[in-house]
Amino acid sequence: MNNTLFVGKVFLNFDTLFSTNEYAIDLLSKSKPSEGTVISAHHQTAGRGQYGSRWYSEGGKAITLSVILRPIFLNISQQFDLNIAVALAVFDFVCINATDVDLHVKWPNDIYIGNKKLGGILIQNSISNRKIASSVVGIGLNVNQLHFSPELPNPTSLLLETKHEFDIRKLIEDLCLSLEVRYLQLKAGKIEALRNDYYQILYKFQIPTKYERAGGNQFVGIITGISPEGRLCVQNERGVIEVFGLKEIKILL
Repeated sequence: MNNTLFVGKVFLNFDTLFSTNEYAIDLLSKSKPSEGTVISAHHQTAGRGQYGSRWYSEGGKAITLSVILRPIFLNISQQFDLNIAVALAVFDFVCINATDVDLHVKWPNDIYIGNKKLGGILIQNSISNRKIASSVVGIGLNVNQLHFSPELPNPTSLLLETKHEFDIRKLIEDLCLSLEVRYLQLKAGKIEALRNDYYQILYKFQIPTKYERAGGNQFVGIITGISPEGRLCVQNERGVIEVFGLKEIKILL
C-alpha cells in the first residue's frame, strides 16, 4: 500500500483460505509478523463472525481480510476501544466510496445500510501482562454481490445500494488507510473523541426501539451509551438503564 505508513505494507493475498483470522492467528503463533500485516482471501471457505457465527461471502465479490495489530498501549479493560476505532474506520471507508447511503454501526461491530447488513468485524486479542499484546482484526464486507445465502436474514452489498461495481483491490487500499488513521488516533489517546464519533453513527442510538432479552421478554428501550467494557446500555420503559452483553439482547426490526 503506497498511501499508508504500516497497514498493508506487508500484504499476503490468497485465492482461498479457510479463515483469514485463523491464518493470522497461526502466523502469530509461529513468527513475528510486522504490525499492519494484512491477510486477504479471494474466497474464504469458513469465515467467522461474532461468537462463532458463520460469515458467508461469494468468492471474489467481497472484502475478506484480517489485519495484525499490536496495541500494547491498551489495557485489557480497553478492548472495546479498539473495536470502536476499527468500526469507525470501516464506516469512514464506506462513506468515501458510497455517498448518500443511510450508514450506521450496529453494536457492537456490524455495518448497516438502512436495516440491512453490509458487513461485520471480528477482533481476536491476545493478552499478556494485562495488556493487549496482539490483535487480529477481521473485516468482511459485501461489495459486488447480488445473491446471498438464504441463511442470511437481511444482507446487502455496495453494488446493491449504489448500483455501481467496485474494484476490490482499490477498496482494500482505501480501507487500510482509514484503519491506520483511526488506529493512530486511538494510539494517541483520543478515546473520548472516538467514543463521541461512535455514538454519532450508532444504529438506533437514542431512538425508542423494540428489543428482546435473551429469555424472550420484549420491551421498548432507548440506547443511552456503551459501558467501558463495551456492553450496551439501554433504558427500559421504567426509566431504568439495563446493561447487556452480546447475545443477551437483540433488536426487533
